[in-house]
Amino acid sequence: MALRLADEGPAGWRTMEAVFAMTVSVDLARAVFLGDEGSTPVEPSASIIALVREHRERTARLGDGPWWRMLLSMTKSGEIEVDYDYGDEPFPDDHLFPPEAYRADLDEYPRDWLPLWLAAYVSHGDRQKRSPRHAAEAVRADRAAKVWSELTHNEFPDFPLMWARWATIAAAFVAVGSQWGPRVLPALGWFESSRRGGSTLYVLPGDRAVLSGGVWDAPSLDAAYNDSAGLPRLFAGAPDWVADPVLNPRADTGLLSFCYWWEGDRWYRGESPPAEQCATAVPGVWTAGTVTGIVAKLAADRPTEQQQRAAQMLVSVAEQGVVTRDALVHVFGDDGRRDIDSALYQFSLAGLTNALPPQELPEEQAILRVRQYIEAQGLDTTGYPLSELVADRFSIGWMVYVPGGGIGRAIFYVDDDGVLEHSSSSTAPLTFIAGFERRFRKRHTPAIWSPD
Repeated sequence: MALRLADEGPAGWRTMEAVFAMTVSVDLARAVFLGDEGSTPVEPSASIIALVREHRERTARLGDGPWWRMLLSMTKSGEIEVDYDYGDEPFPDDHLFPPEAYRADLDEYPRDWLPLWLAAYVSHGDRQKRSPRHAAEAVRADRAAKVWSELTHNEFPDFPLMWARWATIAAAFVAVGSQWGPRVLPALGWFESSRRGGSTLYVLPGDRAVLSGGVWDAPSLDAAYNDSAGLPRLFAGAPDWVADPVLNPRADTGLLSFCYWWEGDRWYRGESPPAEQCATAVPGVWTAGTVTGIVAKLAADRPTEQQQRAAQMLVSVAEQGVVTRDALVHVFGDDGRRDIDSALYQFSLAGLTNALPPQELPEEQAILRVRQYIEAQGLDTTGYPLSELVADRFSIGWMVYVPGGGIGRAIFYVDDDGVLEHSSSSTAPLTFIAGFERRFRKRHTPAIWSPD
């Protein structure tokens, strides 16, 4: 078979690499020949594919059943290596057939057990998906059947601490330029581990959150797909906002093994395993000490006592929501070898930074800002000459107006961020300024990010 395939190669080849993916109903064959002139892809002929299919049928009589992929390599001198793939690891996307192709093969060659990812792929049937409509229907059904969620105790850290620690670990991995570790996106914490587990942490308005994901080869899913046990009811008693848009993508492939939701300052779950059984799919957010150790180890293979203290301080200020650039520099240094700015951005996305107050906006800039606003809005300036605009300073910005006139005359407020609000003399300046200052300080007060 290998020699026949070699005969189909170009002149001057030195090494051949080929892959065959196959079921009883479909197949895929690719070969590449490498030589002095580079690589040459060759599509194996129908006769070669027929030989490979015959070979697969013969191996099907062996104890492991037929292989799903065969990887073949050969040198010009005749050295041949063959590797059979029985699906222990997920196939590359371009080697993966539709589920029905594998189901047809299983009908022809029944197997007692399949790797979990493949078992889920061929039989999950979207049973873990939960559209908003389905979620609302499930809530009504749960209430009618008196199905309630389980309140957890001392398993995962409280959500505010978990969010801060997740962001801290993410920032540390980003600082050292590692592709591993968790990440923070707007309203989302994301994590994929080197052990094929992973999870997402979605932040919702109203101090709510959803943590979901999957561990590799989860026993409950293996029992469901390989032993015909029922799938765990991960959403039993869940509120209707626990739905597809905030679930880990593993729900799309039937590989979601846990789901927790945070509401009313507590974590809840349905038929999910305890937190300790989800550990390989979640970053090391368990304690402040755990996070400190991760950060310090990323900063240096052998962190000094000073680095340990700096890492501990970084975790502390993150949990308080007042991270500064200096806090990161104290851990990782600022010699250009570490990406401090991108690390700080992780904290910024998480809403955990203590931004420095903006510099005072110059008076002429405030007046220019108002003039541009009036012109852009096409406001009527009759009796309101823009050349006579003046600005009076207050605590965090400027009150800009044209002197004179009576009640209802336009007044503009511009803060040191450049934010402009339009009012009039009908509202007492002291009253308006109080609210204006409150809104300014709210923007500059660190808090866990919320879309509220």
